[in-house]
Amino acid sequence: MVDVSATLTPEAWAVWEAIFAKFAAPGMCNPDDPEPCTSGTPSQAQIDHDQRSLAQRQHDALLAGGRIALMSGELGKLNGLPVSVIIRTTLQDLESRAGVGVTGGGTVVPIAEVIRMAGHANHYLAVFDRATGSALDLFRTRRIASPAQRIMLIARDGGCTKPGCTVGAYGCQGHHVEADFAKGGNTNVDELGLACGPDNRSVDNNGGWTTQMNERCEVEWSPPPQLDTGQARINNYHRPERLLRPPEEPDPHSDNDTAATAKPAEGNEIGDAQPGAPQPADNPGEPGGPAPPDNQAA
Repeated sequence: MVDVSATLTPEAWAVWEAIFAKFAAPGMCNPDDPEPCTSGTPSQAQIDHDQRSLAQRQHDALLAGGRIALMSGELGKLNGLPVSVIIRTTLQDLESRAGVGVTGGGTVVPIAEVIRMAGHANHYLAVFDRATGSALDLFRTRRIASPAQRIMLIARDGGCTKPGCTVGAYGCQGHHVEADFAKGGNTNVDELGLACGPDNRSVDNNGGWTTQMNERCEVEWSPPPQLDTGQARINNYHRPERLLRPPEEPDPHSDNDTAATAKPAEGNEIGDAQPGAPQPADNPGEPGGPAPPDNQAA
């Protein structure tokens, strides 16, 4: 739930006073009705069976008014996309009917509400697995990210990618990560990232902030040398699930696989065991306890 309080000017309240008189009347916009009345006059049965309080009716009137405004198509565009509700979630949450979705503004929505809202919406599906192929490439044909690219960026980044920034996706622009468009950068989704206006303008390869894309398609921000204190390069604020990501499994064909099992140097107090000798079992009584099972977090 989201708590809201307001102090309105007389003009603003006069507007909502008239809207509430219509949409917050008994029997109007009742979510408990199989077919809620949102226009015309509710039936006497709808009025009689309306058990909501005045505050609940006003809440439902606000929701109905917002939906009408969104569906009108008269709200224009926001950063290249028609003004609309964009929610990102995972395929696992959709299939299990559990979990949550997150809007482009950062609001957490229960998955049941996401599914209900999606019942009368246009659907775009963005599935992210450990894929390496590029998607939605425009190269040099245009500078501004397309609506389809913005949807992909919202799904992938969730908000401004600069570490420490909490601006949600609705307030962000498409930032050319590897190279600015004026300097030969491509408008490809794998070379773009979300950045709020001030952070987008802070990028300057001539002594300012710089950005680059890592192998996981995460935008890394590097400060100018005089501001570099070893701070984080990636913003996990909008994608906290990244913090629970298991470590990458080693490549079985890599020549560096033996690095993790190399024998310690001679004279090391913990490295006196001979190669191939059986290692002592974990002792639960020792500090730290037994080691965690393979591929699981401690």
